Amino acid sequence: MGYRRVRTTRAPKTDVLSLANISLRRGPKELIRHASLQVHAGQRMGLIGANGSGKSSLFAMLLGELEPDDGELGLRADDQIAHVAQESPHGSGSAIDYVMDGDSELRELQASIAAGEKDGDASALHPLYERMEIIDGFSAEARAARLLHGLGFANDELRQSVSAFSGGWRMRLNLARALMCRSDILLLDEPTNHLDLPAILWLERWLQRYEGILLIVSHDRDFLDQVCTRIAHIEHQEITLFTGNYSQFEAQRAEQLAQQQAMHVRQQKEIKHMQSYVDRFRYKASKARQAQSRLKMLERMQVIAPAHVDSPFRFHFFEPRKQPQHLLGLTDAALGYADSDNPTVLRGVDLHISAGDRIGLLGVNGAGKSTLVKALATGSTLLEGERVLSKDTRIGYFAQHQLDLLRPEESPIDHLRECAPDDREQDHRNYLGRFGFSGERIFEPVAPFSGGEKARLVLALMIRQEPNLLLLDEPTNHLDLEMRQALSVALIEYTGALIVISHDRHLLRSVCDELLIVHDGMVDRFARSLDEYPAWLKERELDANGDGRNATDAQATNRQPTKKEQRQRQAQRRKRLKPLIDRVRGIENRLSRLRANLDSLDERLAKTDLYTEAGRAAELKQLLQDQADSKAEIQTLEWEWIEASEALEDAN
Repeated sequence: MGYRRVRTTRAPKTDVLSLANISLRRGPKELIRHASLQVHAGQRMGLIGANGSGKSSLFAMLLGELEPDDGELGLRADDQIAHVAQESPHGSGSAIDYVMDGDSELRELQASIAAGEKDGDASALHPLYERMEIIDGFSAEARAARLLHGLGFANDELRQSVSAFSGGWRMRLNLARALMCRSDILLLDEPTNHLDLPAILWLERWLQRYEGILLIVSHDRDFLDQVCTRIAHIEHQEITLFTGNYSQFEAQRAEQLAQQQAMHVRQQKEIKHMQSYVDRFRYKASKARQAQSRLKMLERMQVIAPAHVDSPFRFHFFEPRKQPQHLLGLTDAALGYADSDNPTVLRGVDLHISAGDRIGLLGVNGAGKSTLVKALATGSTLLEGERVLSKDTRIGYFAQHQLDLLRPEESPIDHLRECAPDDREQDHRNYLGRFGFSGERIFEPVAPFSGGEKARLVLALMIRQEPNLLLLDEPTNHLDLEMRQALSVALIEYTGALIVISHDRHLLRSVCDELLIVHDGMVDRFARSLDEYPAWLKERELDANGDGRNATDAQATNRQPTKKEQRQRQAQRRKRLKPLIDRVRGIENRLSRLRANLDSLDERLAKTDLYTEAGRAAELKQLLQDQADSKAEIQTLEWEWIEASEALEDAN
């Protein structure tokens, strides 16, 4: 039939992007075969699939950079497509000007108005002013500033030149520029890669309000859960559409795969393996916390394991040879960089890591999380204080800079031979195969490997060293969903201690029993749950900004109110707050009922006979759907509760 790119006129009520019988190749490899898809305005679609399945190629096709071999791509004639540039920007222009350049019509209007004002042509200026009003152009700079603030830029950075920022922050500028564009279609390819958790949370809220067609490629399951209303899964050159977020996709896919006996048997073996650990150690004091952590994850595995049962990645950490009780500690430590203008990043750090500790580190970018982990790993950032390392402690340290320490001319098996010289060649092959390296790939130089492949290799080498303490700094960067799942399961089973920095909330929830917060030059215990972290960030923002009410009230009068006036004010306050309080309590009651119902569903899904007895497929399907619906409703209500609580707090 051949390929056609159809541009239609804008329809008043049917805003849709359509792919009809599309086939797509990259070189000799067929990525997509006769796929059809429709996405409507207001829908937020996650595009998932293994690395190399064609996700980025689909984006290139939509942008006109790649032509499909067959099919029909339907776009409106005046569709505005926004995407994040992958090239790091340069130039002397300011950050806010660079972001505002994302709205091309705005810039054209501003230039025309400037020319008209210079010429004094009032008749020409009138329609330009009207158009500026329509597109909200007069507030464009304020909108750009809000985008930059949301992505972590401080006020004094808005006027800095683009070239003054590091590579990661320049990519944030690219993201802000794409969001500034008043687009009909927004394409985001791994938008969270260069963001910390606060910026990710802000981006989620922004995207939830986006009114156009949103397509997202991401390996962050929590991000997909919060943002997406549809999932398009690319597998075996086909695109399969699922309604709901990533967790709902996972549940639906799990139900499909659970009906395949071979897959089911493999899942049960994995569950049995984890259950055996729980049974062995849940009543042993030194292992109780780890066993409890695995027990919680075991409940999830009944549902999520089948969705990943055909993953090419499956590995386990080696049992540490020795597990001393006291592994590593910092006492009254000052941490930072001696050659910096402001060398000290953290002060008064007292952190002692014992066997079985499973710690997650929270904090905004630049707070000092990586500085802390470097001090623990090597002592390189220790300025003052004491670092004590047990003689039997074996540290496995993963950080992004270690990808650059791989010897580019050597192959994966060369690296592994040096790491484990006593292992047989077949052992090396088998081991690398668990990390997705097979065939001739294990003999190829690593120089041209992708970031994900290099990260997998560094993880493989680290694990082979049999550490009893893991220090992981953003270990999921560059990893796809399947590898992230495999890593989560492996870390859950890991019997040593670990400290993790990650913006992957699923990983933190799965493997960490304790959270520390790095902030304001200190390291403190975070007494709340990970789900309460957004509220904590909001509280800090309110404390930092203030609302000026107290100062204003104090200046208004120095007279103390009478008791009657106090009663009147209290009555007015109660009346004003009652609707807000009622809303918060109503949401809390609904959440309580939903969580109780979810617990009941989890208990029923945890029973193995549901999966082994014939004739219960329909029951399983319904339970999985009910579970997915309950989780989705809980997620929605939790955000409503945060918003309602913030509104109540602001009104107090």
